[in-house]
Amino acid sequence: MGILDFLTGEFIDVIHWTDDTRDTMVWRFEREGHAIKYGAKLTVREGQAAVFVHEGQLADVFTPGLYMLETNNMPIMTTLQHWDHGFQSPFKSEIYFVNTTRFNDLKWGTKNPIMLRDPEFGPLRLRAFGTYSTRVSDPAKFLTEIVGTDGEFTMDEISYQIRNIIVQEFSRVIAASGIPALDMAANTGDLGKLIASAITPIVAEYGLTIPEFYIENISLPPAVEEALDKRSSMGIAGDLGKFTQYSAAEAMTAAARNPSGGGGMGAGLGAGMGMAMATQMANQMQQGPWGAAPAAAPASTPPPPPPVEHVWHIAEGGQTTGPFSKAAMGRMASEGKLTRDTHVWTPGQDGWKTADEVVELAQLFTILPPPPPGS
Repeated sequence: MGILDFLTGEFIDVIHWTDDTRDTMVWRFEREGHAIKYGAKLTVREGQAAVFVHEGQLADVFTPGLYMLETNNMPIMTTLQHWDHGFQSPFKSEIYFVNTTRFNDLKWGTKNPIMLRDPEFGPLRLRAFGTYSTRVSDPAKFLTEIVGTDGEFTMDEISYQIRNIIVQEFSRVIAASGIPALDMAANTGDLGKLIASAITPIVAEYGLTIPEFYIENISLPPAVEEALDKRSSMGIAGDLGKFTQYSAAEAMTAAARNPSGGGGMGAGLGAGMGMAMATQMANQMQQGPWGAAPAAAPASTPPPPPPVEHVWHIAEGGQTTGPFSKAAMGRMASEGKLTRDTHVWTPGQDGWKTADEVVELAQLFTILPPPPPGS
């Protein structure tokens, strides 16, 4: 340092700090030998505080304003130095500027799921994340408890500790609230206030405060969310029968659009599903225009007799075989031993008929694929 710089530092001493980093919380004023001249000018801007540390001991805290470092406005410092009104020599002290503005848009989140007992779903795991803001409320305590002798202390050095405090209090409050998981979205504002009030006493021990705290999202595990989506879909569908019809129609449409993937089988399956849907619609029409079931029969009317199970005989090559049950006839149809042109007879039937002329047997061929090419 040149002699001119030395003389300038001796006669004029201006102490101030302008911050352009947006994340610096504490900055130490660097002076060669930490020699501060008696009568120097100290400028503390809005959103700042200046803390004097003399020989390792906190001396004074200055709020925003312009100060002349003299005996009348430094009572604690005067006591430490034993100054009198004529003492003009420099004193060796450290000056720390503390940023007292808000640090906004700070992130927090649960690294691991939180276990709790939900009143509707039972044991459940939740994740959550959000934002918060913080500011220094007690510069002296913050410097003593957190900063120490760090010449430049940034928000990153304390944010991890604050996040741990937030997650701990969030877990405790959310588990004790008893609010169902499905209702938490409607209560994030109240939960945020509860968590902020629980965090405040803890961070106050560091000289900090949490003026704002927000919960952006509370989420469930993917498997639980998938189950909820299915439950919501069923609720939107309403009538389960109509939902089944809609699903069957969608399956038929998808099969028709994919002829290469077993088109014959898809067509036969679609035809069978179509007949089943037609039968169901016919039953609904019989119930009346409003879907109401027909009036109950009087108590004196006997119930109708159970349907008679038909057995069938087959005529082939001048010989007859049988009798066969309908299930056996279905197996024979799937194996190709029973065709539409096969002559069949059952007791009560007027003569022999081909299988496709009998309604009960014609249904067996609606779900079968056509014969393969070249057979």
